[in-house]
Amino acid sequence: MTKPSEDLPENLVVLGIETSCDETAAAVVSGAGAAPGEIRSNLVLSQLDEHRPYGGVVPEIAARSHMDHIDRLVEEAMEQAGLTFAELDGIAATAGPGLIGGVFVGVMTAKAIALAWEKPFLAVNHLEGHALSVRLSDGIGFPYLLLLVSGGHCQLLAVEGVGRYRRLGGTIDDALGEAFDKTAKLLGLGYPGGPAVEQAAEYGNPEAFDLPRPMLGRPGLDFSFSGLKTALRHAAEKAGVLGGGGNDQTRADLAASFQAAAGDILAERCTKALETFQQDYGTAGPLVVAGGVAANRSLRARLESVAAAAGSRLVAPPPKLCTDNAAMIAWAGVERLALGLTDPLDFAARPRWPLESLSAHG
Repeated sequence: MTKPSEDLPENLVVLGIETSCDETAAAVVSGAGAAPGEIRSNLVLSQLDEHRPYGGVVPEIAARSHMDHIDRLVEEAMEQAGLTFAELDGIAATAGPGLIGGVFVGVMTAKAIALAWEKPFLAVNHLEGHALSVRLSDGIGFPYLLLLVSGGHCQLLAVEGVGRYRRLGGTIDDALGEAFDKTAKLLGLGYPGGPAVEQAAEYGNPEAFDLPRPMLGRPGLDFSFSGLKTALRHAAEKAGVLGGGGNDQTRADLAASFQAAAGDILAERCTKALETFQQDYGTAGPLVVAGGVAANRSLRARLESVAAAAGSRLVAPPPKLCTDNAAMIAWAGVERLALGLTDPLDFAARPRWPLESLSAHG
């Protein structure tokens, strides 16, 4: 990584590319490395129709779709931003973690543009994109407590600065987003699972089924959702709705009961995390929630109550910045470029890349 350059412009403009899972995305964002930033364009091409028949993401199909569409999306993002490649200050791409075939497509595309136009290349950790997205949208300062909840991750982190993340707790088995997806599949609610469960839960009774709350009351700040998922499967089988059969109201009640249990788990863990954060940093927050599951309105409402009770406040990016997108990758690129943290063109894409392993800068 290089040192900050004295001739960097005050307002940095970065192209971001995101291909870590089943969304092909390109965006242009500008800013000074001090929040908030400006989204000049933000395009996301979903692959839902391609993966829906399989009930989940097929890595080979995802990678092929990224290859088919990334060049066009980059071109459209640049046109919407009204810029040429020569006017960019850097090229950022998700370099991990994620499905390695898709990550490789995005990284190689970004490297090619950076090489052709002699621009800095920025290898962005996908989770750092989520972690910093609230600075793009709301301009909050460091430090803050982050609940990162998505299909592959469920963590509590103290965000101290760019590249400075202290892990307070995480899931010991399934991520919450994965549990939502499995619940939708078990109940035959459709794909993608998170929105399907949330929609069904609106018509259900959250007290209809007594589902467990794993880890509740135990020391530490770790999560567990495997037992909740197993209990839901048994309840669905007993009620005769496994796989989408039986009564619609029963399925709605199960979805609502699952969502309520998940909300109780997040609420209890975040309450303890805010206490820990207050002790360690001398401030009550804010509590930031990011990642795909952060778009769930019911869970947001629970966390708003938790934050208020702790004398803090909940801050979440708008829904379009919670799910995978390239604007958050471009913004992480802006923040890193402002600190001079660029990467060589031989940087290798990574299927795994823990957030707390990033170099501490900023």
